[in-house]
Amino acid sequence: MKKIAVIGGNGQLGNCIRKLAFDFESRYEFIFTDSKTLDITDKDQIDDFFYDNKPEFCINASAYTAVDLAEKEEEKAFAVNAVAVGNLAEVCKEYKTTLIHVSTDYVFDGETNLDYSEEDFTSPIGVYGASKREGEELALENNPKTVILRTSWLYSEFNKNFVKTMLNLFSQKDELGIVGDQFGQPTNANDLAEAILKIIETEPKTYGIFHFSNYPETTWFEFAKKIAEFSGSPVKLNSLTTEQYPTPAKRPKRSTMNLDKIEKIYNIEPKHWENSLQDAVAILKN
Repeated sequence: MKKIAVIGGNGQLGNCIRKLAFDFESRYEFIFTDSKTLDITDKDQIDDFFYDNKPEFCINASAYTAVDLAEKEEEKAFAVNAVAVGNLAEVCKEYKTTLIHVSTDYVFDGETNLDYSEEDFTSPIGVYGASKREGEELALENNPKTVILRTSWLYSEFNKNFVKTMLNLFSQKDELGIVGDQFGQPTNANDLAEAILKIIETEPKTYGIFHFSNYPETTWFEFAKKIAEFSGSPVKLNSLTTEQYPTPAKRPKRSTMNLDKIEKIYNIEPKHWENSLQDAVAILKN
Protein backbone atom coordinates (compact mmCIF):
# COMPACT_ATOMS: atom_id res chain seq x y z
CA MET A 1 0.00 0.00 0.00
CA LYS A 2 1.44 3.37 -1.01
CA LYS A 3 1.99 5.95 1.71
CA ILE A 4 0.91 9.60 1.59
CA ALA A 5 2.48 11.97 4.10
CA VAL A 6 0.36 15.02 4.84
CA ILE A 7 2.44 17.79 6.38
CA GLY A 8 0.23 20.24 8.27
CA GLY A 9 -2.45 17.68 8.97
CA ASN A 10 -4.29 19.86 11.51
CA GLY A 11 -4.56 22.88 9.22
CA GLN A 12 -7.51 23.81 7.09
CA LEU A 13 -6.46 21.79 4.03
CA GLY A 14 -5.03 18.98 6.15
CA ASN A 15 -8.39 18.48 7.84
CA CYS A 16 -10.16 18.41 4.47
CA ILE A 17 -7.75 15.70 3.31
CA ARG A 18 -8.50 13.77 6.52
CA LYS A 19 -12.17 13.73 5.53
CA LEU A 20 -11.33 12.37 2.09
CA ALA A 21 -8.81 9.82 3.38
CA PHE A 22 -11.59 7.40 4.35
CA ASP A 23 -12.53 7.03 0.67
CA PHE A 24 -8.95 6.08 -0.24
CA GLU A 25 -7.87 3.97 2.74
CA SER A 26 -8.04 0.73 0.74
CA ARG A 27 -5.33 2.07 -1.62
CA TYR A 28 -3.24 4.45 0.48
CA GLU A 29 -1.90 4.74 3.99
CA PHE A 30 -2.14 8.35 5.15
CA ILE A 31 0.36 9.72 7.66
CA PHE A 32 -0.71 13.07 9.10
CA THR A 33 1.76 15.31 10.88
CA ASP A 34 1.49 18.66 12.62
CA SER A 35 4.07 21.10 13.97
CA LYS A 36 4.27 19.14 17.23
CA THR A 37 5.00 15.79 15.60
CA LEU A 38 7.18 17.14 12.77
CA ASP A 39 8.89 20.54 12.71
CA ILE A 40 9.70 21.03 9.03
CA THR A 41 12.09 23.88 9.86
CA ASP A 42 14.34 21.16 11.38
CA LYS A 43 15.95 19.18 8.55
CA ASP A 44 17.06 16.41 10.90
CA GLN A 45 13.43 15.81 11.84
CA ILE A 46 12.45 15.63 8.15
CA ASP A 47 15.27 13.14 7.51
CA ASP A 48 14.15 10.96 10.41
CA PHE A 49 10.49 11.10 9.35
CA PHE A 50 11.27 10.01 5.77
CA TYR A 51 13.66 7.29 6.94
CA ASP A 52 10.92 5.86 9.17
CA ASN A 53 8.00 6.20 6.75
CA LYS A 54 9.34 6.38 3.15
CA PRO A 55 6.19 7.94 1.64
CA GLU A 56 5.56 7.76 -2.12
CA PHE A 57 3.76 11.11 -1.93
CA CYS A 58 4.20 14.12 0.33
CA ILE A 59 1.50 16.80 0.48
CA ASN A 60 2.82 19.99 2.04
CA ALA A 61 -0.31 21.62 3.45
CA SER A 62 1.62 23.55 6.09
CA ALA A 63 2.44 27.24 5.76
CA TYR A 64 2.93 30.50 7.59
CA THR A 65 -0.26 32.27 6.47
CA ALA A 66 -0.50 35.35 8.75
CA VAL A 67 -0.24 37.84 5.89
CA ASP A 68 -0.11 40.99 8.02
CA LEU A 69 2.02 39.56 10.83
CA ALA A 70 4.55 38.37 8.25
CA GLU A 71 5.56 42.00 7.71
CA LYS A 72 6.96 41.91 11.27
CA GLU A 73 7.96 38.25 11.35
CA GLU A 74 9.80 38.07 8.04
CA GLU A 75 12.40 35.58 9.26
CA LYS A 76 9.74 33.21 10.57
CA ALA A 77 7.68 33.46 7.37
CA PHE A 78 10.70 32.62 5.20
CA ALA A 79 11.77 29.81 7.55
CA VAL A 80 8.42 28.02 7.14
CA ASN A 81 7.38 29.03 3.61
CA ALA A 82 10.79 28.90 1.91
CA VAL A 83 13.71 27.26 3.74
CA ALA A 84 11.62 24.41 5.16
CA VAL A 85 10.03 23.76 1.74
CA GLY A 86 13.47 23.55 0.16
CA ASN A 87 14.59 21.05 2.79
CA LEU A 88 11.42 19.02 2.36
CA ALA A 89 11.89 18.91 -1.43
CA GLU A 90 15.52 17.85 -1.01
CA VAL A 91 14.56 14.89 1.17
CA CYS A 92 11.69 14.02 -1.20
CA LYS A 93 14.20 13.76 -4.03
CA GLU A 94 16.42 11.48 -1.95
CA TYR A 95 13.49 9.08 -1.39
CA LYS A 96 12.01 9.50 -4.92
CA THR A 97 8.89 11.00 -3.33
CA THR A 98 6.46 13.12 -5.32
CA LEU A 99 6.00 16.47 -3.56
CA ILE A 100 2.69 18.31 -3.86
CA HIS A 101 3.21 21.79 -2.49
CA VAL A 102 0.48 24.38 -1.99
CA SER A 103 1.26 28.00 -2.88
CA THR A 104 -0.71 31.20 -3.37
CA ASP A 105 -1.99 33.85 -5.76
CA TYR A 106 -0.10 36.37 -3.60
CA VAL A 107 3.05 35.63 -5.61
CA PHE A 108 1.55 38.11 -8.12
CA ASP A 109 1.37 41.89 -7.67
CA GLY A 110 -2.21 42.15 -8.97
CA GLU A 111 -1.47 45.03 -11.33
CA THR A 112 -3.16 43.56 -14.41
CA ASN A 113 -6.60 43.17 -15.96
CA LEU A 114 -5.76 39.72 -17.34
CA ASP A 115 -5.94 36.33 -15.59
CA TYR A 116 -2.51 35.14 -14.51
CA SER A 117 -1.13 32.02 -16.17
CA GLU A 118 1.42 29.70 -14.60
CA GLU A 119 4.14 31.17 -16.84
CA ASP A 120 3.50 34.80 -15.91
CA PHE A 121 6.15 36.78 -14.07
CA THR A 122 5.77 36.76 -10.28
CA SER A 123 6.25 39.97 -8.33
CA PRO A 124 4.93 39.68 -4.77
CA ILE A 125 4.18 42.92 -2.91
CA GLY A 126 4.45 41.58 0.65
CA VAL A 127 6.60 39.32 2.79
CA TYR A 128 4.07 36.49 2.74
CA GLY A 129 3.95 36.39 -1.06
CA ALA A 130 7.73 36.74 -1.32
CA SER A 131 8.29 33.84 1.09
CA LYS A 132 5.84 31.64 -0.84
CA ARG A 133 7.51 32.47 -4.15
CA GLU A 134 10.89 31.47 -2.76
CA GLY A 135 9.34 28.24 -1.51
CA GLU A 136 8.11 27.49 -5.04
CA GLU A 137 11.56 28.12 -6.48
CA LEU A 138 13.33 25.93 -3.92
CA ALA A 139 10.81 23.10 -4.30
CA LEU A 140 11.27 22.98 -8.08
CA GLU A 141 15.05 23.31 -7.84
CA ASN A 142 15.45 20.59 -5.21
CA ASN A 143 13.00 17.96 -6.47
CA PRO A 144 12.05 17.46 -10.15
CA LYS A 145 9.04 15.39 -9.03
CA THR A 146 7.18 18.43 -7.64
CA VAL A 147 3.66 19.64 -8.34
CA ILE A 148 2.97 23.17 -7.11
CA LEU A 149 -0.67 24.20 -6.71
CA ARG A 150 -1.30 27.92 -6.41
CA THR A 151 -4.65 28.57 -4.81
CA SER A 152 -6.51 31.60 -3.42
CA TRP A 153 -8.90 32.83 -0.72
CA LEU A 154 -9.05 29.40 0.93
CA TYR A 155 -11.88 28.59 3.34
CA SER A 156 -13.66 25.54 4.80
CA GLU A 157 -15.49 24.43 7.91
CA PHE A 158 -12.13 24.08 9.66
CA ASN A 159 -9.81 26.54 11.43
CA LYS A 160 -9.80 30.31 10.84
CA ASN A 161 -10.90 31.75 7.50
CA PHE A 162 -12.92 34.56 5.95
CA VAL A 163 -16.21 32.63 5.81
CA LYS A 164 -16.10 31.65 9.49
CA THR A 165 -15.04 35.17 10.46
CA MET A 166 -17.96 36.67 8.54
CA LEU A 167 -20.50 34.28 10.07
CA ASN A 168 -19.19 35.17 13.52
CA LEU A 169 -19.36 38.91 12.81
CA PHE A 170 -22.85 38.61 11.33
CA SER A 171 -24.03 37.27 14.69
CA GLN A 172 -22.53 40.28 16.50
CA LYS A 173 -23.00 43.23 14.14
CA ASP A 174 -25.88 44.88 12.32
CA GLU A 175 -23.63 46.55 9.78
CA LEU A 176 -20.16 45.83 8.35
CA GLY A 177 -17.79 47.38 5.83
CA ILE A 178 -16.02 44.98 3.45
CA VAL A 179 -13.34 45.78 0.85
CA GLY A 180 -14.91 45.87 -2.60
CA ASP A 181 -12.01 46.72 -4.92
CA GLN A 182 -9.80 43.62 -4.51
CA PHE A 183 -10.55 40.78 -6.91
CA GLY A 184 -9.78 37.10 -6.54
CA GLN A 185 -11.21 33.58 -6.50
CA PRO A 186 -12.66 32.08 -3.29
CA THR A 187 -11.70 28.40 -2.96
CA ASN A 188 -13.29 25.74 -0.81
CA ALA A 189 -10.41 23.74 0.70
CA ASN A 190 -12.47 20.56 0.25
CA ASP A 191 -12.31 21.11 -3.51
CA LEU A 192 -8.54 21.60 -3.30
CA ALA A 193 -8.22 18.37 -1.31
CA GLU A 194 -10.15 16.51 -4.01
CA ALA A 195 -7.91 17.99 -6.71
CA ILE A 196 -4.77 16.87 -4.86
CA LEU A 197 -6.03 13.30 -4.52
CA LYS A 198 -6.94 13.24 -8.22
CA ILE A 199 -3.40 14.34 -9.09
CA ILE A 200 -2.01 11.55 -6.91
CA GLU A 201 -4.27 9.03 -8.68
CA THR A 202 -3.30 10.23 -12.18
CA GLU A 203 -0.46 8.55 -14.09
CA PRO A 204 1.76 9.57 -15.69
CA LYS A 205 2.39 12.74 -13.67
CA THR A 206 3.06 16.14 -15.17
CA TYR A 207 5.19 18.16 -12.77
CA GLY A 208 5.52 21.92 -12.39
CA ILE A 209 3.20 24.78 -11.43
CA PHE A 210 -0.60 24.64 -11.70
CA HIS A 211 -3.37 27.03 -10.70
CA PHE A 212 -6.37 25.71 -8.82
CA SER A 213 -9.30 27.64 -7.35
CA ASN A 214 -13.02 27.95 -7.69
CA TYR A 215 -14.27 30.39 -10.33
CA PRO A 216 -15.07 33.06 -11.54
CA GLU A 217 -13.49 36.08 -9.88
CA THR A 218 -15.30 38.19 -7.31
CA THR A 219 -14.52 40.76 -4.63
CA TRP A 220 -14.37 40.35 -0.86
CA PHE A 221 -17.55 42.47 -0.68
CA GLU A 222 -19.50 40.26 -3.12
CA PHE A 223 -18.12 37.18 -1.38
CA ALA A 224 -19.40 38.48 1.97
CA LYS A 225 -22.80 39.28 0.43
CA LYS A 226 -23.18 35.66 -0.66
CA ILE A 227 -22.14 34.39 2.77
CA ALA A 228 -24.88 36.58 4.26
CA GLU A 229 -27.41 35.39 1.69
CA PHE A 230 -26.64 31.69 2.14
CA SER A 231 -26.66 31.98 5.94
CA GLY A 232 -29.87 34.02 6.03
CA SER A 233 -28.22 36.92 7.83
CA PRO A 234 -29.94 40.33 7.75
CA VAL A 235 -26.62 42.18 8.23
CA LYS A 236 -26.11 45.35 6.18
CA LEU A 237 -22.87 45.30 4.17
CA ASN A 238 -21.10 48.36 2.81
CA SER A 239 -18.39 48.32 0.16
CA LEU A 240 -15.07 49.91 1.17
CA THR A 241 -12.03 50.86 -0.86
CA THR A 242 -8.60 49.46 -0.01
CA GLU A 243 -7.64 52.96 1.15
CA GLN A 244 -10.56 52.98 3.59
CA TYR A 245 -9.39 49.69 5.13
CA PRO A 246 -5.59 49.88 5.41
CA THR A 247 -3.66 46.77 6.49
CA PRO A 248 0.02 46.27 7.41
CA ALA A 249 0.54 44.14 4.29
CA LYS A 250 -0.53 45.26 0.84
CA ARG A 251 -2.87 42.91 -1.02
CA PRO A 252 -2.92 42.34 -4.79
CA LYS A 253 -5.73 44.35 -6.38
CA ARG A 254 -6.55 41.60 -8.86
CA SER A 255 -4.84 38.22 -8.55
CA THR A 256 -7.27 36.16 -10.64
CA MET A 257 -5.68 33.00 -12.01
CA ASN A 258 -6.26 31.17 -15.30
CA LEU A 259 -7.34 27.58 -14.58
CA ASP A 260 -7.02 26.03 -18.06
CA LYS A 261 -3.78 24.12 -17.49
CA ILE A 262 -4.95 21.90 -14.62
CA GLU A 263 -8.20 21.14 -16.43
CA LYS A 264 -6.38 20.20 -19.64
CA ILE A 265 -3.58 18.12 -18.08
CA TYR A 266 -5.28 16.57 -15.04
CA ASN A 267 -8.90 16.79 -16.18
CA ILE A 268 -9.77 18.69 -13.01
CA GLU A 269 -12.76 20.92 -13.67
CA PRO A 270 -13.06 23.81 -11.19
CA LYS A 271 -16.40 24.46 -9.50
CA HIS A 272 -18.31 27.72 -9.34
CA TRP A 273 -17.39 29.44 -6.09
CA GLU A 274 -21.03 30.16 -5.19
CA ASN A 275 -21.91 26.46 -5.27
CA SER A 276 -18.89 25.50 -3.16
CA LEU A 277 -19.61 28.33 -0.73
CA GLN A 278 -23.22 27.21 -0.34
CA ASP A 279 -21.98 23.73 0.60
CA ALA A 280 -19.61 25.14 3.22
CA VAL A 281 -22.18 27.47 4.79
CA ALA A 282 -24.68 24.61 5.03
CA ILE A 283 -22.12 22.58 7.01
CA LEU A 284 -21.23 25.52 9.25
CA LYS A 285 -24.86 26.41 9.98
CA ASN A 286 -25.72 22.86 11.09
